[in-house]
Amino acid sequence: MTISAAPLIYGLIFVAVLLLVEGIYLTVFGKSISLNSKVNRRLDMLEKGAGREQVLEQLRKEMSQHLKSSGIPLYSILSAKAQKANIAFSPSQLLMIMAGLSVVAFFGLTIGTEASTPIRAVISVVMGIGGVYVWINNKAKKRLSMMEEQLPDAVELMVRSLRVGHPFTSAIAIVAKEVPDPLGTEMGVISDESAYGRDVGEALKYMAERMDMQDLRFLAVAVTIQQTSGGNLAEILDGLAKVIRSRFKLFRRVKAITAEAKWSGMFLSVFPLLALVGINVMQPNYYAEVMETEFFIPACLVVGAFLTVNVFVMRALVNIKV
Repeated sequence: MTISAAPLIYGLIFVAVLLLVEGIYLTVFGKSISLNSKVNRRLDMLEKGAGREQVLEQLRKEMSQHLKSSGIPLYSILSAKAQKANIAFSPSQLLMIMAGLSVVAFFGLTIGTEASTPIRAVISVVMGIGGVYVWINNKAKKRLSMMEEQLPDAVELMVRSLRVGHPFTSAIAIVAKEVPDPLGTEMGVISDESAYGRDVGEALKYMAERMDMQDLRFLAVAVTIQQTSGGNLAEILDGLAKVIRSRFKLFRRVKAITAEAKWSGMFLSVFPLLALVGINVMQPNYYAEVMETEFFIPACLVVGAFLTVNVFVMRALVNIKV
């Protein structure tokens, strides 16, 4: 029995592409952008000597650059995810990174495999674009999850600040200083914008639409209603904090209850592909006798179609809306 190492090499090269893009990102922008620092990125930039206006301009540019470039070919599939992940790389830099990673993957495939040049070229391009997409998608999910977890505590901090007599803009500034990233920098930008004359309710609404978070929309609506009709903002935000925390607990509970079903669906979707890779690794000539028949290509297309439909069906079955 001969064992083919090609599938393993493909997987290792793809993992290397993911690690490489993460390494480039941390090298260029520093550890403060990794969402693991206790000091948020805005404060880190201010501590390094950058001016408040300069920091605000840079952060605002990073927060809006991806949606403005959604019309770039191939980049439209990344723009919404990159916007939610707040990727500091510009769209042109991301495209250059895709090209560079494709070249690295091509050299890796050339050294490690015996595939023909056209196949290596296609796979390397797929790895370059796919690697960046997977990396951005993971960044976006992590960032949104952290913001959802931080928001109830941030609103409660605003409530305590309002009850001791601080104005709402000062409450936001306190949140910007006390809360780590990702929410700390976002609130810091709103605080700086309000200091330069922008309406706080409008800034919160823009942030909610940019992040596509329902809880942030609740916060923006509550602040806007209080600005137009008056009322005790501390009490309004206190009730909102309880609602957001209850929603968060409900989502976590549903996630825990449906975890087994989701993993089962994921396993059933991935297992046929793993079985195919395992067969090719352990017995590369397993399909050699039937590959030349006229039914082989149509059968492969039918199997591929069934596998694709299976993925969507499994996702629909385990995607429970709350």
